[in-house]
Amino acid sequence: MNPMTPRDTYIDELSKVSRKIRTLFDARVKQRGLTFARARTMMLLDRMEILSQKDLAEELEIETPTMVRLLDGLEKQGFIERRSVDGDRRAKQIVMTPLGAELASEVNQLAQELRAEFLKGVDEKALVAGLEVMRAINRNIGDMDKDPAG
Repeated sequence: MNPMTPRDTYIDELSKVSRKIRTLFDARVKQRGLTFARARTMMLLDRMEILSQKDLAEELEIETPTMVRLLDGLEKQGFIERRSVDGDRRAKQIVMTPLGAELASEVNQLAQELRAEFLKGVDEKALVAGLEVMRAINRNIGDMDKDPAG
């Protein structure tokens, strides 16, 4: 049996870490009455302030019907409002309410605390190198998406 090389194990390890991060984050935001998807939406709205429903779906990489259900839930909880866009009756802008802004601030603080825990003991050079590798993988995947024939 051949020994596994870093190239053989990197993507598997990356996938495991991604799942664990999501699981931990999801568990923490559930304590605040949110799902992972709703928390990500609130964090994005906090960064961008106002987004159209379409832009939000694209940014979160989810389908429009899923986005509609997600926003319905956030609206029922009083965290967002949908506003009509001048000149386009069908388009909606998504805006956080003051309650939503307060929650987004809490979620961002939680995310910052988790990042600090996840990266404890990781030196800056290693972090920069890891980012370069992940960005290269992301570019390669993007290139593959452009040419589905491979």
